[in-house]
Amino acid sequence: MDEINLLWHQLTDSETIIRSGLFVITCIVFAENGLFFAFFLPGDYLLFLTGVFGGTGVLKEPLSTILISIFLAAVLGSMLGYLVGRFFGNSLQRRPDSFFFKKKHLDSTREFFEKYGFMALVISRFLPVVRTFTPILAGISHMTWYSYILLNLIGGALWVGILVAGGYYMGQYFPWIINYVQYIILFFLGITTYTLIKGYLKLRK
Repeated sequence: MDEINLLWHQLTDSETIIRSGLFVITCIVFAENGLFFAFFLPGDYLLFLTGVFGGTGVLKEPLSTILISIFLAAVLGSMLGYLVGRFFGNSLQRRPDSFFFKKKHLDSTREFFEKYGFMALVISRFLPVVRTFTPILAGISHMTWYSYILLNLIGGALWVGILVAGGYYMGQYFPWIINYVQYIILFFLGITTYTLIKGYLKLRK
């Protein structure tokens, strides 16, 4: 049990992930964007803190390398989610609820997708959980390859560009911000919690 708790902490603690290096960060981003059972992994604040740690020099890679690596991980992860939805969508929709899969996540994402149409792929990049399930739903609905790839690239570029670059320049010009990592995480978690509760209540209604 202690080993499981330690693994859970390492997978969900952004500072631990970032200090493990850029390769680990990209793996987490890839999984969170494309694997339905990885929806709990950190997303927005992981990207922002990666930028902060890059700007303060904790991460040694240049900004261009960080941006390109995370962008490719996000795009390829979402592409995997699309392929899962396109070829295994029917079996996924019939899958019973478990710790790693909740049908309600797919249902709330479908409602979001119906409301915003194709632009849901861009907007959902900034919404936890929905970000993971939107590519799957796009695959289930057999969105054309051209449309999906184009919107995937646009959404990935905006998500990574805004959060990573924003964090990087915050780290460069306000290096003391690294001492307040826990408050940054709490801020993003607050936004995440609000978004999830609002979506849940709307779905219940």
